[in-house]
Amino acid sequence: MSGKRDDGSSSEDALLSSLYLHLEEYAASRYRADYDVDRSLERYTAWLHSKHANDPWGRVDENGTVFVRTAEGEREVGSWQAGSPEEALDFFKRKFAALETEVALLEQRFVTTDLSPAQAQSTIERLLVSVKEARAVGDLDGLRARLEALTGQVDSRREEAKAAREHARAEASEIKERIVAEAERIVAEATHWKVSGERMRQLLEEWKAAPHADRAVETALWKRFSAARNAFTKRRKAYFAGLEGERESAKARKEKLCAEAEALASSTDWGPTASAFRDLMRSWKEAGRAGRADEEVLWERFKSAQDQFFQARSALYSAKEAELREHAKVKEGLLAEAEALLPATDLRAARAAMRSIQERWEKAGSVPRDARERLESGLRRVEDALRKAEDTQWRRSNPEALARAQGTVAQIKATIDQLEKQLAKAHERGDTKEESRAAEALAARREWLAEAERTLAEFSG
Repeated sequence: MSGKRDDGSSSEDALLSSLYLHLEEYAASRYRADYDVDRSLERYTAWLHSKHANDPWGRVDENGTVFVRTAEGEREVGSWQAGSPEEALDFFKRKFAALETEVALLEQRFVTTDLSPAQAQSTIERLLVSVKEARAVGDLDGLRARLEALTGQVDSRREEAKAAREHARAEASEIKERIVAEAERIVAEATHWKVSGERMRQLLEEWKAAPHADRAVETALWKRFSAARNAFTKRRKAYFAGLEGERESAKARKEKLCAEAEALASSTDWGPTASAFRDLMRSWKEAGRAGRADEEVLWERFKSAQDQFFQARSALYSAKEAELREHAKVKEGLLAEAEALLPATDLRAARAAMRSIQERWEKAGSVPRDARERLESGLRRVEDALRKAEDTQWRRSNPEALARAQGTVAQIKATIDQLEKQLAKAHERGDTKEESRAAEALAARREWLAEAERTLAEFSG
């Protein structure tokens, strides 16, 4: 009687149904004339189906009421009157499956995306309420456990996110502290305003691009940064205001220098005026710079006056240089004429010709500096040669000098004769010391004799 058919009923159920029907008929005939046997049979049939419409997570009773089983016991989740209990359980299982899908999707998003802890926790709390109040049949306790486990993971991620935020804020504080420190250093040390101004703008952009630090720290740093920027702006304005005053002062000084230069432009007092222009240029460099436009105009005035003077001087010097070159050509010819007098055979005629050359030399005038030394030294060499020839001739024609030369030669010869005799005697005596002394004296006197005879030969000419 316990064998099952394909539709899930049994012979025992058929027997019970027949018995139940007979009892119902008996009750109707015995107790009430209006007893609805058919309705009673329907109730029994529903009970019988519910007996077999059981599930590990829920059931359907004979009235069509659907229950879900949890750790806390059974809970009614709905009523089903439109079909069999199996269909009822299938319907409420599908509702559970939809809820389980939400939980699975949340788990997946939490693992694979950067879902924030706050968003995840909000979704978990909503799903916990849905699970608690779910009108569905399934492992609701399992879903709740999964959500509670996910809550623990959310807490861990929240702590990680908190630590990451604190680390990021600390890094942001370091970055912005560096920006502020550099800005304050620029305020204290800046002298190149264009470069420093560009760097201050870059620091502002770096501040904007940097992550946010802790609110209190960022507020304090921003106050310092803002103060540094304002101080830089004030200092730069003060510098340029002072610079404008310096430029006006330089402009006034250079206008005065231009007037002085223009007054000297037509001077022909070449030496002193050139020196004056050098002094003006020195004063110009020391005067500082006027504004760019004023500086260009003033420099054009000053340079024009300077160029006018030096160009006039250069033109004059060029003409004078050409004249000096002509003088040099004349003196080149005179030098060649003088050099042709050497060697002089007729000193009287050579001296007369030299006086004529010297007179024409003086009349020829100045020559260029680069030729002066060469020409003058060439003429001096000719003059010195003639003078030396004249001295030699005079010595030869001087009787007193000739007598002195002859007397010197005779005296040295007499001395040599005496020394030769002393040398011979010393040799005979074997006096080597006396012999050596006499030999040395004799050699010296013979050298003197050779020199004296050459001098005498000059006089004998």
